[in-house]
Amino acid sequence: MTNRRDFIKKAGLVTAGAAASTLAAPAVQAADAPIKWRLQTYAGPALAEHVIKPAIDDFNKAANGEMEIELFYADQLVPTSELFRAMQRGQIDMVQSDDDSIAAPVDVSVFGGYFPFATRYSLDVPVLFNQYGLNEIWEEAYGEVEGVKWLNAGSWDPCNFATKKPITSLEDLKGLRIFTFPTAGKFLTRFGIVPVTLPWEDIEVAMQTGELDGIAWSGITEDYTVGWADVTSYFLTNNISGAWCGSFFANQEKYDALPEHLKVLLDLAMDSSHYYRQHWYWGGEASLRVEGTKMKLTSIPDEEWATVEDEAHVFWEEIAARTPRTKKVVDIFKKYAEVMEKAGKPYRF
Repeated sequence: MTNRRDFIKKAGLVTAGAAASTLAAPAVQAADAPIKWRLQTYAGPALAEHVIKPAIDDFNKAANGEMEIELFYADQLVPTSELFRAMQRGQIDMVQSDDDSIAAPVDVSVFGGYFPFATRYSLDVPVLFNQYGLNEIWEEAYGEVEGVKWLNAGSWDPCNFATKKPITSLEDLKGLRIFTFPTAGKFLTRFGIVPVTLPWEDIEVAMQTGELDGIAWSGITEDYTVGWADVTSYFLTNNISGAWCGSFFANQEKYDALPEHLKVLLDLAMDSSHYYRQHWYWGGEASLRVEGTKMKLTSIPDEEWATVEDEAHVFWEEIAARTPRTKKVVDIFKKYAEVMEKAGKPYRF
């Protein structure tokens, strides 16, 4: 935390100094001075190797010296919950996370991360944003907040439980201390779960010391990738969401100052990141269930788990009542679910 405070102080001085120098500087910037951005992701180093680093490495190569994005990992500069404000102030230029975790001050932030049962598969997220109107709703919401530009959203893995003890019924969930996302945690309290918030890098140790009983933060691919499969014994195949919804954000002033061709290049890099995750997670979730040796699979019977989905729809109505815009999003989820159900296999089973 001392290092983070020093970073914030220095970043504030740099921001103030930059503002002062801008007034006195010539209008033309040196052509050989590259644009420098700092990007902090929600992911730790091992996970970031897949969910963000390849795309940023490619961007830096393709930018050909005109721009460089420096990548920082979970909580490295500031805690994840403070990322939005740090980006607003210009201390961080770009963020990869979900709206929920970074406490984005918009009503749609509740739908970031794992909104219970809003999706069944990873492809649902890009379809909802690009074909069902969520892009326009997110742009409208963030357009009301100064200093931050919402760039786009993509999907990650499903939300399953990784635990020390086997889970075979809803009764087994009661009293478990679970690391999860804010909105998902609020929903899961209805089934006796105790949500716990900790820095991402502390989760493995917290499982070993008994501070946590389990994790509902990812699918099985991440459990193996980041080491959580080494400190948990069981993986519950039932999930509360088919895909995590995450986004890229940028400081508005820094984004507006980019030349058009670098904005296009940034869009391509983000799309590359979204595409990589689609096949990495989809393949990994299946192969590790079949070939993984570290975690034993357990399941709650479908008819019992259906009561969790029913309760999620009650939760939807509570969220819809918050604002006209949250109601609009929930109505889209309902319409989308109806279309998918009517379409049948392979869209819904």
